[in-house]
Amino acid sequence: MSTAENLTPMRMLSALGQSIWIDFLSRESNRNGHLQGLIDDDSVVGATSNPSIFQKAMASGTAYEEQLRELDPQLAIKDVFWTLAEQDIRDACDLFRPIFDGGGGRDGYVSLEVDPRLAYDTLATFREAMHLHEIVQRPNLMVKIPATKPGLGAIEDVIAKGKSINVTLIFSLRRYEDVAESYVRGLERLVAEGGELLRLADRHGGRQTARRARRSRRAQGQARRRQRAARIPALQGDLRRTALGVPRVQGRYAAARAVGVDVGQEPRLP
Repeated sequence: MSTAENLTPMRMLSALGQSIWIDFLSRESNRNGHLQGLIDDDSVVGATSNPSIFQKAMASGTAYEEQLRELDPQLAIKDVFWTLAEQDIRDACDLFRPIFDGGGGRDGYVSLEVDPRLAYDTLATFREAMHLHEIVQRPNLMVKIPATKPGLGAIEDVIAKGKSINVTLIFSLRRYEDVAESYVRGLERLVAEGGELLRLADRHGGRQTARRARRSRRAQGQARRRQRAARIPALQGDLRRTALGVPRVQGRYAAARAVGVDVGQEPRLP
């Protein structure tokens, strides 16, 4: 039997260059070997979570009882929840850490969402995102921020502090552009405040490694893109240019390079 015939569907996706993340976490999965098995056997390289996922995990089984008994009974319910969730995130980050380190930060992240009730409060969202990074204390933590209009400011502010985020609730191309622009503005501010985007680029595999990876992915994906081109409506021709901006100033040029845009390879970016 050939190697290809032995591949699971997820391993086949991984072999084609797709990063596979799971959309659940639980203490039981972290500690009974289930998550490690997904990493080892199915090429899972990251995980996302949110309050509803944790609620389901905490409401089933007995995995949380020991820590609950150790907590101050006077703690507010919200604080109890976050204390439990933060421990699960740390444990998951530790399981994914070899992937994060071995791949230069390309994969191996665990995502933790800010409190959804803060979605329309820019300052509160920013403060909670920074607090989560501080309390979890793992370089492969990725804090999830909603793409509400107030959330756009928090996205920019957190990126400007050099912290990893991902973004949820993007429901239109226009909001995608807004999110991308907020991201690049945050990188510009990071540069202006003394941050080193070359170091950021090195964390994601370095410019040369990233360029080689892009060439490989382009070669692997050409046939698939041609096959689905007739089925998927084209995006606006200037969407990428609008979102990333025209890199005429050094700050934006450096920011574009750091997030993987090879200016010399993008005909629409002068």
